[in-house]
Amino acid sequence: MKILVTGAAGFIGSNFVYYELDKHPEDQIVALDLLTYAGNLKNLDGCKDNPNFKFVKMDIRDRENINKLFEEEKFDIVVNFAAESHVDRSIEDPEVFLRTNIIGTEVLMDASLKYGVKRYHQVSTDEVYGDLPLEATDSFFTETTPLHTSSPYSASKASADLLVMAYHRTFGLNMSITRCSNNYGPYQFPEKLIPLMINNARHDKKLPVYGEGLNVRDWLHVCDHCAGIDLVMRNGRNGEVYNIGGHNERHNIEVVKTIIKALGKTDDLITYVTDRKGHDLRYAIDPTKIETELGWKPKYNFETGIKETIEWYMNNQEWMDDVTSGDYLTYYEKMYSKK
Repeated sequence: MKILVTGAAGFIGSNFVYYELDKHPEDQIVALDLLTYAGNLKNLDGCKDNPNFKFVKMDIRDRENINKLFEEEKFDIVVNFAAESHVDRSIEDPEVFLRTNIIGTEVLMDASLKYGVKRYHQVSTDEVYGDLPLEATDSFFTETTPLHTSSPYSASKASADLLVMAYHRTFGLNMSITRCSNNYGPYQFPEKLIPLMINNARHDKKLPVYGEGLNVRDWLHVCDHCAGIDLVMRNGRNGEVYNIGGHNERHNIEVVKTIIKALGKTDDLITYVTDRKGHDLRYAIDPTKIETELGWKPKYNFETGIKETIEWYMNNQEWMDDVTSGDYLTYYEKMYSKK
């Protein structure tokens, strides 16, 4: 099969490309990314010499060039990771989130219908469900939980989900959606909690924690997430939503202190900052549907996953330095100016 992976130079997208090339070496992967601030072509260095891998720099909102690409490549599956995804940025500038996350999704689905794509898969987030009370520890998001968004980011993702469902009902688009809990692992852009804390701690910089750090997230290793997406896009039922969660709930302050301990630092680095506007309290996913229908199970618990993740960032400090300095933004031009 030939698979288009959009947002492929980002955190989860790049991990998914590696997963697919390893798990399904017979398939061809076309990796598409606009290479904005969180898209780093170096994330895909390990597969650039694979004959079944091809990279394309393109904006998913560019209807003309997207259509040309679909016509040339004749994709069997489209997996859409491409999205503006940082909540704080969405609060500062909501419009770019609406344009990319909603209009970009529409452009991809139109092309999928026009050129006979067999399955369109939308990668979503548990943030479309809003949040749960901290004290309601027996309460979880299921696929039937009403959408109740808290930020421009989550609203744009929920809007995209509804649009995908509408295309299924109105136009007969063969589609599936996965909604995941918080991911962690290699290649994550260091504005997110775990890589930010690792990078700051290694430089003995302050570790900014919102409020009192009591917000709870369900942590999912990116490799477990990729395995779930692979199962759903190949074997999931047409028109269905599947939740993917890690069974690893932690208070944010617990995560920060785990990193501090692993790096041999002290809690003196923690600094509590004004809480985020509309900050969701607790996320927790019930993944029963994907477990019972498709046999998915997470391989990582948080203790082993966070240990490996910290080790990866400490062993790849050049990658982190390039990202935090902005040097990675010139990598594409350096790579392709010779061609």
